[in-house]
Amino acid sequence: MQDRYVGDLGDFVKYGLLRAIRGTKRLGVAWYLHPDAGPAGDGRHTTYLQHPSEWRHLDADLFDALEELVPDRRSVANIQRTGILGDAVFAADVLAVANVKVRDRERWRRQWFDRIRHQLVACDLVFADPDNGLVPDGRFRPTTRGSAKGMSIAEAKALAEGRAAVIYHHNSRRSGGHLEEIRWLKTQLPEGTMAYYWRRVSNRTFFIINAEEEVRRRVRGFVHRWGDRGALV
Repeated sequence: MQDRYVGDLGDFVKYGLLRAIRGTKRLGVAWYLHPDAGPAGDGRHTTYLQHPSEWRHLDADLFDALEELVPDRRSVANIQRTGILGDAVFAADVLAVANVKVRDRERWRRQWFDRIRHQLVACDLVFADPDNGLVPDGRFRPTTRGSAKGMSIAEAKALAEGRAAVIYHHNSRRSGGHLEEIRWLKTQLPEGTMAYYWRRVSNRTFFIINAEEEVRRRVRGFVHRWGDRGALV
């Protein structure tokens, strides 16, 4: 997650999903907050806010809250202040790995992740928001700067241990296309993992791990309500 992405269309769907499925659970958010970086156009997908007739009915309170933040108040801190995620616990330690010596980065990342887990220990539903999403363990390189934008499969499993978890994944150019990528990632995650594939503007997938029947029912209700904008895979 980066501050400059706040309020874009991806934000609207991810908060909409979390609001729809949390029920009475205590939500914890692991922002995987990264310093703003990347192509200048990133975070520009906010034109949906100019079309309330198409989007606002899906979650009016959320739509209005995000509209208040774009374009001049886009930050994770301001999202937290809106209250759109109820009494959620937020873990916002920045993944500023560029400031860490290469030889220390693997240990630094492990300590960073341990802090995140500790901050969210009382939550029974957690959400992780890495910029680029899931990375197979064999390709995850915590000594590189790029690792700060990803989440290893091992981290996802650890964060989800003993509770439901929603993991953001930005679909890549993996051979075989997005659906094949989603199906393969599901084989790396706990049995029964659900995958909601968002098909508008910038494709992304939300993996729902360790979901008991009530959460699964809420996920299916969300998918039905949001229509052909996305689908379960």
